[in-house]
Amino acid sequence: MTTGNRIIYITGGVRSGKSRYAQEIALALSYNPIYLATARTWDEDFKERIQRHQQDRDDRWTNLEEEKHFASLPLDNRVVVIDCVTLWLTNFFTDMKGDIHQCLSAVEQEIQLLKQRPGVFIIISNEIGMGMHADTEVGRKFADLQGWANQLIAKQADEAIFMVSGRPIKF
Repeated sequence: MTTGNRIIYITGGVRSGKSRYAQEIALALSYNPIYLATARTWDEDFKERIQRHQQDRDDRWTNLEEEKHFASLPLDNRVVVIDCVTLWLTNFFTDMKGDIHQCLSAVEQEIQLLKQRPGVFIIISNEIGMGMHADTEVGRKFADLQGWANQLIAKQADEAIFMVSGRPIKF
């Protein structure tokens, strides 16, 4: 059981070891952490990705799924891995027809609600803006949204970690 509130923010590129590292932290802090998945099942390939992620966790984990409004779930005094901001943003972005301001407002509201709850929240995100610029308007809008949301969450975090090739860099 935890007391107080702590947000640990973990970001990095695709397959940089973010989820594995987040799970290691969670298990070091709790014997029965929560894994909160934000993904929607978009297609068969994505369904298989979700199943691979689920197989990474044993019976110590409580698995929850929530596409957007996770701050209302029973998370108090628990260690929670929230995986991931990019998929969470995709849900808002899709449902809000690409309205970046509306998406950022919803993200900020959820993070503020989470910040008021007792527990340790390990939030995983992606740094999608470190590569080539997207070649479509919607891609550029989403990359901007991701960057702004990452900044918003990192600012609220007590600790921020950047993953590179499976190695954490703390700042």
